[in-house]
Amino acid sequence: MTGYVPGRQLQNKTADRTGVPPRGATPSRPRTGQVRTSPARTNQIPRGNQVPRIAALGGGQGLSASLSALRRLTTDLTAVVTVADDGGSSGRLREELGVLPPGDLRKALAALCGDDDWGRTWSEVIQQRFTGTGGLGGHAVGNLLIVALWEKLGDPVAALDWVGRLLNVQGRVLPMSAVPLDIEAVVRGHDPASPGELSAVRGQASVAVTPGTVQSIRLLPDGPPAVPEAVTAVREADWVVLGPGSWFTSVLPHLLVPELAEALTETRARRLLTLNLAPQPGETEGFTPQRHLEVIADHAPSLAVDAILVDERAVTGGAFGQADLAGLEKAAERMGAALVLGRVARTDGTPRHDPELLAAAYDRIFRTHGRIGPWR
Repeated sequence: MTGYVPGRQLQNKTADRTGVPPRGATPSRPRTGQVRTSPARTNQIPRGNQVPRIAALGGGQGLSASLSALRRLTTDLTAVVTVADDGGSSGRLREELGVLPPGDLRKALAALCGDDDWGRTWSEVIQQRFTGTGGLGGHAVGNLLIVALWEKLGDPVAALDWVGRLLNVQGRVLPMSAVPLDIEAVVRGHDPASPGELSAVRGQASVAVTPGTVQSIRLLPDGPPAVPEAVTAVREADWVVLGPGSWFTSVLPHLLVPELAEALTETRARRLLTLNLAPQPGETEGFTPQRHLEVIADHAPSLAVDAILVDERAVTGGAFGQADLAGLEKAAERMGAALVLGRVARTDGTPRHDPELLAAAYDRIFRTHGRIGPWR
């Protein structure tokens, strides 16, 4: 793994690190960095308070991959999850009950479960889907659990904290907004009969499978409010990790929530962007690695990034073909970032990140691009 641009030093923050503030019905949580003493957990990181504080932004399988890696490095981890899904079980619950789509939040919680029997069992349980063609058919158990607690407590953050406590997850999961959002994309060639025509495509599920080329997106309602705890997590982090994931429907939405975008710009944290392993059919088909970075810059021109992690095999004859590494490095430099090449993909040939390899890559970046001696 090679880095090209030296990073600036992090400022050592002295903010209160006492963890989650009381929120009425919110369950008590351990102080940040401390290890829960449940006998069911055996994979905690015994680092006391000397752990990096990390906020990871995204949604779906991409965020799950990042969280699976990051929980190996820190006990002080907050996932900030997009809430624009309108398909499948999440879409049905959203339409019928007017709630946030719970699916990506459920996946993040599952990714933060431990590797012991307790963690593996609960991760599988909340991911389990009911079969059959009745009313429960297709619903994930975790989706129903989350929505039940939302209805009982009337507070999406408190409810997710309760689920996290039940699962004994390593970290915290937050929605980026308490308002269900829609994605509207400008797509060229959404109608195959008119390949040059621009049209508006609304809904995450529709954008994800468009046969055209996505040009840009916006959120509806415009300028949605951010969850305050998510803003705080970004502002108080040592590192903010953005991506991997569906570029237009999981990664970019965070940059279009004004309070989150402002926090990302103003935070003293270092910012790490993780590139996907392959173009995604329907969203980024035919995109080069450089085009992925250009899309980020187009939607958030004031956002500076400190490091960009790229799988070296993906850009040297892999899913992206023989990428223009010089052009990719220049695109990274335009964002103020070090381009970091590493091997983070599974060895089975599928475009999926390996948690152990990704964790090693993250750890090396944290150590060489801003770490100040032992963590705190």
